[in-house]
Amino acid sequence: MEPQEVLEELEMSMEQAVEYMGSEFASVRTGKASPALVDGVVVEVKAYGSKMKLRELAVITTPEPRQILIQPYDASTINDIDRAIREAQLGFNPVNEGKTLRLPIPELTEERRQQMVKRVRTISEDTKVRIRGCRKEGMDSGKKMKNDNVLTEDSLRDFEASVQELTDKFVKQIDEETAAKEKEVMTV
Repeated sequence: MEPQEVLEELEMSMEQAVEYMGSEFASVRTGKASPALVDGVVVEVKAYGSKMKLRELAVITTPEPRQILIQPYDASTINDIDRAIREAQLGFNPVNEGKTLRLPIPELTEERRQQMVKRVRTISEDTKVRIRGCRKEGMDSGKKMKNDNVLTEDSLRDFEASVQELTDKFVKQIDEETAAKEKEVMTV
């Protein structure tokens, strides 16, 4: 494999890790309603005999800034959805209105905000671990290419510098996005 191909693959892997972090950040509560807060909740639907994500079972909207409205496609699944949301321990207390569920979003306490910031930092650190794993794969690929005489000693150093440059770029991006999310969570 050519060094440029390896670098492109590394960059793609690192981008995917950062994108995944962004989707995880979307599920962290900030005090305002967002369908992303509940769309990943896994619901065990007894009528279907399977587990499905909430977004596959219902339309999730935010009619007001502090409320989420869930309208199941099949009204018989409403109790299963209600139970799944309560068991997910997201801090919501669903109001069952027969054909819909309303989730009032309670104001976050300072303690709950601190817990959310810890979760954001954990997600961020997990993403950095993935980035470092990609970096290690890149460095190992460079050494393998040198052993296979694709790279010289000097070009190996240049290749490793490029891998480190990519790593630094994505770690910086992670730090910036983490700081922005922490600020968003702590804003009252």
